[in-house]
Amino acid sequence: MSDWKEPRVAVVTGGASGIGLAISRRLARDGAAVAIFDLDGEAAEAAASTIRNVGDQAIGLYVDVTDRARIEEAVGEVAEQFGAPLILVNNAGRPSFVPFLEISLEHLHQILEVNLVGSFHCCQVVLPHMLEAGWGRIVNISSSSTYSGTPRMAAYVSSKSAINGLTKTLSREFAPRGVTTNAIPPSFIDTPMLRASAVGGDLDVQASIATTPVRRQGQPEDIAAACSFLCRDEASYITGQILGVDGGRS
Repeated sequence: MSDWKEPRVAVVTGGASGIGLAISRRLARDGAAVAIFDLDGEAAEAAASTIRNVGDQAIGLYVDVTDRARIEEAVGEVAEQFGAPLILVNNAGRPSFVPFLEISLEHLHQILEVNLVGSFHCCQVVLPHMLEAGWGRIVNISSSSTYSGTPRMAAYVSSKSAINGLTKTLSREFAPRGVTTNAIPPSFIDTPMLRASAVGGDLDVQASIATTPVRRQGQPEDIAAACSFLCRDEASYITGQILGVDGGRS
């Protein structure tokens, strides 16, 4: 049963694994037709296939969020197959663990291109559809590291802090036209990215659990549940918010 008064079409970037996959599955279960954008096109289609196998609607497309032309092309494909996308979840991101004095400008630009500019591109491409419909939901996945900073993550934290600022600005500019914009900064979520960080020695899982008030790791589904609510019709009075889903860590 749909959580919207009318059928909705959602775009989820980085939707083939981890938090993005959980969000894609949840929005599809809520009744949306979901387009999974991912740098790994085969993984995107495989993820979409698992959604279709349970009777929901989804397609998977190769999309590099740093490639504006490809984003425009993919959004056109989505509009042709499902209709205008009125939900956008900017989840695609790239981590970075580099001591500050060793960060090159090239590396900084690479992180910003994916984590900030990619979201900027997607918003600019999808927003016209929302404005034409007079209804839209943008949810940006930022990071709890923006609250206090994290050593050796200056590039990443800077990019995600900028996402929070973009969220606030878009919320003020487009809320009068029916589009809400919110951000979810996850913390300590059990994803392939987090596991790789643990293996690489960048994160102590047990120590993190001990300092999390709810005393467990977050699951991708925890983020997906919050995203689901922010995308509903009944969340129309919520915009410009940075909704921490972090087990009380912040």
